[in-house]
Amino acid sequence: MNALLGAPYGQETSCSFAPESASVPQARHLTRACLADWGLHEHTTVAELLVSELVTNALRHSRGTIGFALSFQDGLLRCEVEDADPDCLLPRVRRARDDEERGRGLQLLELLSCCWGSARTTDGKAVWFELIANAPEA
Repeated sequence: MNALLGAPYGQETSCSFAPESASVPQARHLTRACLADWGLHEHTTVAELLVSELVTNALRHSRGTIGFALSFQDGLLRCEVEDADPDCLLPRVRRARDDEERGRGLQLLELLSCCWGSARTTDGKAVWFELIANAPEA
């Protein structure tokens, strides 16, 4: 991961997850723990849901280790998930039919985050979202 390192006045963490289904609850747990440490409890439910979507998509659409970074700076909580996607297809929102069981994750990103996006990386792609988060009172 390289996009979130060096935030001078914020909080941040980053790690890698194995390409296995156990990584989704591990990412949620890490998110919950960080937000608790940073005093951002009120954002936990939405952040965990969106983290689950990004990590699940990385598992489904790529191979290899999944990079994960979470930061809080200047009133923004940012999550970035990086994967090695051999086809390097950037995600795009599609409208799922009523009878489809999948295909709504990016719609959730659009609805619940203040912004989100994706970019090609050297080995694949990174997908991120941001939530407006109030700094804890000192």
